Amino acid sequence: MNCEELFDKISGIEDRFTALERPLPNRIYMTCEAENVYELNRFLFEDLGLRFVIASGCDPGGYFEVIYHYAYDPEGCLVNLRVLVRNRENPVLDSIAPLLPAASWIEREINDLLGIDFRNHPDMRRLILADDWPEGVYPLRKDTKVAGGGVEK
Repeated sequence: MNCEELFDKISGIEDRFTALERPLPNRIYMTCEAENVYELNRFLFEDLGLRFVIASGCDPGGYFEVIYHYAYDPEGCLVNLRVLVRNRENPVLDSIAPLLPAASWIEREINDLLGIDFRNHPDMRRLILADDWPEGVYPLRKDTKVAGGGVEK
C-alpha cells in the first residue's frame, strides 16, 4: 500500500472525522471530535497497520487538542489524528492505552500538563509533576499564570 492508497482507505470512513487533508504527498491530517478518538485510533493501528509514534496535547484556547502521530514506515507516510476536546471544564477522552500500551505514559503526561482525563486508563497517577504540585493547576493551560515562583489558576 502506498500513501495514495492509505489516503483512500482513510477517506472511506469519512463519517467518523470532520476534516481530512493531505498537504504533502506523504502527510495525512485527520480531525475528529472527542467521541471518535478510540475508534479512529483502533482503525489506524489495527485495520491499517500504522505504527503509533507519540501523542501531543495543546491548549490553543477555547478547547484542547490531542494529536496522535502515526507512521506508515514502508512508504515514509505520516498520519496525524487531531482530536478536539471542546469541554474545558471537564476534558475527557477515551484512553487508547488498553489498545496501545505504549500510549500509557504520554496520556499520563498530557493529564499532568493539561488536565485531560483519559477514561479507562489503567494507571492514571501523576507522572511528571512534583507530588506537592497543586491539584487542578495545569502548567500548559492558557489560563494558568506563574506568579512569584509559584503557579495560580
